[in-house]
Amino acid sequence: MSASIVLAFGLAVLAWVLVVGDLVRRHRPLWHWYLAGYPVTACRVMFTWRKVAMLNDLTVSKRPPRGLLGDVVVKGDPLRPIAPRISFPRATRMGLTVLVRLHAGQTPATYLKTADALVHAWRVHAVRVTSPERGLVLLAATASDPLARPGLATAPAALLSALIGALESGGAWVMDLRLVPHWLITGATRSGKSTLLARLIAQLAPQPVALVGIDCKGGMELGLFAGRLSALATCRREAVAVLSTLVVDMQDRMAACRSAGVRSIWELPDKLRPVPVVVIVDEIAELYLSDGTRESKAEAEQCSTLLLRLAQLGAALGLHLVVAGQRVGSDLGPGVTALRAQLGGRICHRVNDPGTAEMTLGDLNKDAVAVAQSITAEEQGVAVCTGPDGGWSRARSHLTTTEQAVSTARKHAEMVPELPTLGRALAALEGDDK
Repeated sequence: MSASIVLAFGLAVLAWVLVVGDLVRRHRPLWHWYLAGYPVTACRVMFTWRKVAMLNDLTVSKRPPRGLLGDVVVKGDPLRPIAPRISFPRATRMGLTVLVRLHAGQTPATYLKTADALVHAWRVHAVRVTSPERGLVLLAATASDPLARPGLATAPAALLSALIGALESGGAWVMDLRLVPHWLITGATRSGKSTLLARLIAQLAPQPVALVGIDCKGGMELGLFAGRLSALATCRREAVAVLSTLVVDMQDRMAACRSAGVRSIWELPDKLRPVPVVVIVDEIAELYLSDGTRESKAEAEQCSTLLLRLAQLGAALGLHLVVAGQRVGSDLGPGVTALRAQLGGRICHRVNDPGTAEMTLGDLNKDAVAVAQSITAEEQGVAVCTGPDGGWSRARSHLTTTEQAVSTARKHAEMVPELPTLGRALAALEGDDK
């Protein structure tokens, strides 16, 4: 009888543990990882490492100290495979890291090929392979996809800084235009590119900055936020006028800095400092494509030259570019490649062609290109982005609906800085049309 009571009590305790564990896993995933997930995964890493290393050619063969004649075993002693030494797994937020000390002659490339095998052996979501220094490889495993349900990360508010979403590491995804002045954003239809632009405008709208939109699709996208924009160009002809005016304004800012003996507007006194300007270009291909006519070619060349001048010289003068497009390739002309080189920040959503992913990330990291091409249609808002340290990460933007962004833009419409030169340029175009 007592044995039955003990068994029943044990089953009750087990059921209670399972129920509580499931509640913790769903509502406090971080607690669940540290209390249960990490210990189990760490043991799995330690117990499976030797076998995984042997099956994936990560070992080296150690020759016995005696009994060998050349490569022939004469004493019956087999060549022993030696797995690289690893550190004890160190816990991170929803993951762990393992430091591997390479054998002589090994390279990190071998471990990159083994990443998928490690994912299955350790039963984790992904394994990232990096080399912090020569002779070492860092294996960073994530237990589950942190972007499936990204939390609302926080970041300190700063001028020209926008909280975009969450990084794969769990940190805040911030677009800081003071740190990285110019950005290239690519993504196919329904990949999250437009949502990202809406989020960016909603974050910059409350700040004392001028927003200039160039949307050659008739203003269908950026026209929704016209109340907060200092100027909006809806065709290439208007884009030429806006960009030309900004280049002239850039030269005036250069003169002001030269007169004050400083190298950027941020060194000027507050009273003399001109307002920062963020130029948002939606669908860059519309500026570069030409229908073959002389006028069309001339406008495309003007846009290319003006954008490149702003990208080359605008960072220290408070002029920032955010260039977006569904497709960005060298077939649009040499000006696109030259402009790409000046856009230090890169964000690549799901794209329809490998060339766009290569153009966005290829000159920075080939692994990032492969990861960007693996983004599926169901992962809306997921992108591969670069960081200020030159690295890259998967990230997901916070869902900001068009209605929310439009409401924020209207709420801060009174904060639109006056840029008289832009207004006069667009008014002159309207007068010519009439």
